[in-house]
Formats: sequence, structure tokens, C-alpha cells
Amino acid sequence: MIALIAFTRRGCELGKTLAESLGGTLYTTDRLAGACSLLPSGSLHAWTKARFADAEALVFIGAAGIAVRAVAPFAADKFSDPAVVSVDEAGRFAVPLLSGHVGGANQLARRIAAVTGGQAAISTATDVNACFAVDVWAKEQNLVICERAAAKAVSAAILEGRAVGIESAYPITGEMPCGLGAPGAQVGICIGPTAAQQPFETTLHLVPKAVTLGVGCRRGAGREQLEAALRDFLEVHALPLTSICALASIELKQDEPGLLALAARHGWKTQFFSAEALASEPGDFPPSSFVARTTGVDNVCQRAAQRAGGTIIIPKTICQGVTFAAAMGHVKLHWEEQENMK
Repeated sequence: MIALIAFTRRGCELGKTLAESLGGTLYTTDRLAGACSLLPSGSLHAWTKARFADAEALVFIGAAGIAVRAVAPFAADKFSDPAVVSVDEAGRFAVPLLSGHVGGANQLARRIAAVTGGQAAISTATDVNACFAVDVWAKEQNLVICERAAAKAVSAAILEGRAVGIESAYPITGEMPCGLGAPGAQVGICIGPTAAQQPFETTLHLVPKAVTLGVGCRRGAGREQLEAALRDFLEVHALPLTSICALASIELKQDEPGLLALAARHGWKTQFFSAEALASEPGDFPPSSFVARTTGVDNVCQRAAQRAGGTIIIPKTICQGVTFAAAMGHVKLHWEEQENMK
């Protein structure tokens, strides 16, 4: 969702063009809303607060200072802020103000400039110096950045021309960008199913956001109990929570309030399988006679994870009476010419 706001009649006209081109929603001041047939914004402070919660990007059409003052109380960090772009009402300059890389403000500014015939005023160091931007690449490849400080260390090393190593559990097609893959590097990127390995003194772990969590639990397990058990599981296996995209279990659990609440809280898709379907999964699975008597299949979590998610990366693990397993879907990575490298 892209939310735009304009403050003058001329700004509203540009805003209508941008909203149509970008697929966004345009607001204006209460004073102009009726005359311009647009949604009223109410107070700018309240509008900005609401859009920080429900929009992926905010576009302010007017003076950059208005945008800066509006977003200042809500800015947290580049990993959580929405993209924020300021464009003057003549469309001459589109300026990314927040979340240039991770949130996509740089790319959004370029899109705006392409519509207006103006210029995107990009100021992020890797773009200015035409260097590889690990946060941009990670987002393009659907990889989770596990350590923010390490991401900064990688970018700093690239900008300073120092060696940056890379290790990947998955093949990466295309030509590796300059500055990566140096042997004996102290700073490097490790791409794998978890963040357990430490191949470099300073290691940035990138984990594919393609993990399915298989879960087995007793009837009536509450969300808080499941959350606590899950935290233990993630910590033991160095698996980032944000790499999980789905939850799988047996059909007997498809009406479990705690399990459904866990998935809903994290925005995970859910899949539930019959005992017969789980029993048909090929492979060796740690059995439980109790689970077999109760559910009709000797293992729920690992079989469900494999059936829904692909390759098992973490086998059955018992944490606080809850069983978990994790499977990784197909991972396809490629080095791609980024916008800042063109």
C-alpha cells in the first residue's frame, strides 16, 4: 500500500497522476478535500501515525521539511520503517527520506521521477558509489537479515574496499559482484538454513524466508505456552523467527485455538494433513507410541513440516512439551544487476 498526501491544489493534481501510476491512495487537507474530490487527511500527525502502521510507503507532495517534521516522531530504524519519499509539487526532485534500501524508498523515488520527468535524489552511500548493497540484494532474494550490526559492517567493508567473504549453502547463479568472495576475509556473508555457522569473525547471516514450522502439541495448549516453547526452539537452533512463513500440523489440530492464534499472530499460512497423508511421507522419523495412539501416526511435527515445506532442516525437537520441526522450501538465488549498479 502506498499512501500519498498533498497540501496544495497543484500538489493534488500531481498527486492524482502519481496515485494512478503507483497504485496508491491520495489524501489532502480537510480544507481541499471537497474541492479536489479527495480523501481528507485530518491532522497531519494523526495521518502519519496511521500510515506508519498500515502503509508500505508514504509519499509527501510538497516541501521536504513538512515530511521531515511529520515522520520524525515515528521513525524507528530502516528495518521497520516504511519507505518515505518527498517530492516537490512540480515533480522536479523525488527525495527518499526513510528506508531507502530495505523499505524500497530509493526505488520508489526512481519510479516517481520516471512519471514526473524529474530526478531521484538518491544519497545512500552504496548507491552513490555504485557498490553492492547487501540489504537490497537480500530483500530481492527473499532472505532474512539476521544481524543488523553485521549488515552495517559488511556495507562499511565494501565501501572501504576491504575484503568481504561469502559462503552459501545454496548455489547462486550469475556473476558475483566485485568486492565479494575474498579468501581469508574477517567480515563476510553466510547464507544458509539457520544462523548457526560462524565462518567469519564478523558474520552476517542471511536465511531464506521459506521455512515451514511443523508443530505437535497436546489438546488445549495455549498461544502463550506455544510462544514460549517456540522461543526455546528458535534459540537452540539459531533459526530467525522471520524466516518462518507457514505452520503445518495434523488435521486433529486444525481447530486448536492456541495453534491458530500462534499462526495468526505471525501471519503464517497454515496446512493440516490427515494421519494417512502424514504416514505416507517417505523417510525416517523419530517415532512416539503415545502420539501414534493419540493421532494415528507416529510423528506429527516432522512429517507435517516435510509434507508442507520440503526438505527437513531441523528434525523433531521437544521444547516445553511441544514438538517442533522445520523444513525449507526450494531456494533459488541469483546475482542480479541492481538498480544502484546500473
